[in-house]
Amino acid sequence: MTDVDAVSEAIARDCAFLNDVITEVDRVIVGQRTLLDGLLLGLLADGHILVEGVPGLAKSLAVSTLAVALGGEFRRIQFTPDLLPSDLLGTQVYDQRSGEWNVRRGPVFAHFVLADEINRAPAKVQSALLEAMQERQVTLFGESHPLPSPFLVLATQNPVEQEGTYPLPEAQVDRFMLKIRVDFPTREEEKEIGRRMSILAPPVSRPVATPEQILTARARLDDVFMDEKVTDYIVDLVFATRDPTEVGLGELAPLVMYGASPRATIALTRASRAKAMLDGRGYVTPHDVKSVAMEVLCHRVITTYEAEAEGVTSDQVVRRLLDTVPVP
Repeated sequence: MTDVDAVSEAIARDCAFLNDVITEVDRVIVGQRTLLDGLLLGLLADGHILVEGVPGLAKSLAVSTLAVALGGEFRRIQFTPDLLPSDLLGTQVYDQRSGEWNVRRGPVFAHFVLADEINRAPAKVQSALLEAMQERQVTLFGESHPLPSPFLVLATQNPVEQEGTYPLPEAQVDRFMLKIRVDFPTREEEKEIGRRMSILAPPVSRPVATPEQILTARARLDDVFMDEKVTDYIVDLVFATRDPTEVGLGELAPLVMYGASPRATIALTRASRAKAMLDGRGYVTPHDVKSVAMEVLCHRVITTYEAEAEGVTSDQVVRRLLDTVPVP
């Protein structure tokens, strides 16, 4: 038995619980397989996820359903224009009995944090999550407090052109490993949604996994084999977002203000390994990279005003790059 075969067997054993999680989520949510697969990718790759879509597409319900099915502590934070950073992180409270100031921890101290409609709050509140998302800790009044493990921020947002929203700062957008766009359901799915969710007591999810199972499965990520050619392919994709002329797409150069940062290389590598794990394989293929590249790269490519004037989006830029960069 080769090492890859041994890793594949270990992945099948340690990730078997995900089948129960998928079954439990499917019992509540109709369709949305792209969203569910993306959420599981972020779970295994230890990356935060931004979910975008117009209201009414069950974004919050899908995220909360998955979080409950995974067990652990779950908190939902409804972002509003009057929200304060202390409402997320916590504050100091004076204890009259002891005469001391004690830290009252905020809802961010949980395994799974649903930041619902994150772009409804101003930048000051959005930025309060930066340290928690990157360092897995929160600093309150000069003292650092570690967050529980696993820790995952699952944020939803409405498109920025909707009334009463604030665009997320680029620094925070870059903290999200994946950005998943949710579309309308098919006709058959919508028919099932009406049947399942219109009753007085719609189905709700139950815990079918534990945080310990998640950490065990996540520990297998580094064992997934990635060939040097696949690594070069990832780097070629990221570099192409910074300078499209390298791959013969000079016409895209004036349309890209900033390409993806080295954080994108890390995220694409980890997400590709997680995709292989979800498929039960102990090795990464170029197809794994291409299948997750849109969700990893699109929100990290910042287009110019010229691109906006021509109606060219970052999605279209990344799609052109994926179609052009040679696949090993």
